[in-house]
Amino acid sequence: MNSPKHIHISDYNYPLPDERIAKFPLSQRDQSKLLVYRHGEVGEDVFCNLPSYLEKGAMMVFNNTKVIQARMHFRKETGALIEIFLLEPAQPSDYELMFQTSGRCSWYCLVGNLKKWKEGSLHREFDYEGKKFTLSATRGGVHGTSHEIEFTWDNPNVSWAEILDIVGELPIPPYLNRDTEESDKTTYQTVYSKIKGSVAAPTAGLHFTPEVLKSLDEVGIDREELTLHVGAGTFKPVKSEEIEGHEMHTEYIAVRRQTLEKLIAHDGSAIAVGTTSVRTLESLYYMGLKLSKNPNLTEDELHVNQWEPYEEDATLTTVEAIQQIIDYLDRNDLPTLHSSTQIIIAPGYEYKIVKMLVTNFHQPQSTLLLLVSAFLKGDWHKVYDYALAHDFRFLSYGDSSLLIP
Repeated sequence: MNSPKHIHISDYNYPLPDERIAKFPLSQRDQSKLLVYRHGEVGEDVFCNLPSYLEKGAMMVFNNTKVIQARMHFRKETGALIEIFLLEPAQPSDYELMFQTSGRCSWYCLVGNLKKWKEGSLHREFDYEGKKFTLSATRGGVHGTSHEIEFTWDNPNVSWAEILDIVGELPIPPYLNRDTEESDKTTYQTVYSKIKGSVAAPTAGLHFTPEVLKSLDEVGIDREELTLHVGAGTFKPVKSEEIEGHEMHTEYIAVRRQTLEKLIAHDGSAIAVGTTSVRTLESLYYMGLKLSKNPNLTEDELHVNQWEPYEEDATLTTVEAIQQIIDYLDRNDLPTLHSSTQIIIAPGYEYKIVKMLVTNFHQPQSTLLLLVSAFLKGDWHKVYDYALAHDFRFLSYGDSSLLIP
């Protein structure tokens, strides 16, 4: 596979006026516009008609992650406001255990106004069942570009999940240039979100309603869910001239054995809802490839590095690679694969599993635009020129597209 390391990110720029960025969603999710790209031809429709473009019996894969209220504010006695943005669990490191924990936990976090927090702990009172309690935050060591922050609270009957619901704020994307509103707690979650852990929504899924999901069932689409917890790195711009200088963030994934079996039943092919589902599905191939060479790897060792797909020869079929993972789960008596990925999908990448893609319109010079370009064999300009010329709304709360290469 050709390495994309020397791609110039400036080749993936386009003019995006601020007024084209949707600051709020439509009142009816499934009434957003749908751009349809089919074999080089571009047209448009309304999102609720998406099922009519899909073949009966196809498999559609959704990311069921749930956005957490990952932004917290503490005020020092001096009056300085410190923002703590949760990135990923440190202790315990397991997401499920983290949200159940009580009394104490730690996270890797971004800290806003860090220079004003040189020492000591921060404290914030909160009300729970009519009584006042205190949440404290203490700075630990540096972890890459983040800090480990230990949180303690003086009520062992309150879980960390409940703390975030009381104290946290939903972290809407920075490019919306507005404060989080109460309505965002609903509109910035997919209707099928279940597993807490993301700090950003898998936004392609925001257009789906129970009615659209029912229509998919009625036309015979096989629906499956997986989990990728979206990190703050999804908003991280590519600042290097060549993409070799951009480090992808690690994201944690979970895929059930049942989903892997369904993939095999569909000959290793799927329709992906969103770029997060794409990154998860495509990472599976390289995990299977690793297992074919060393069946005794741990789940952590199945992690897919950023450039791995461009350095490994694709010696397995997609079905063979997925079967390797099923065999691995069976050997270890595991119902679900838990691992992580840093995969970057850019022009030069050869898709293994994803045959159609439902996705929103992404920022200029972003890794998500590179992913779309790779999917369309470089034909992304046709899609974005059409969307700009036909009043499509862009980014997280914007309109959608169905891409069929």
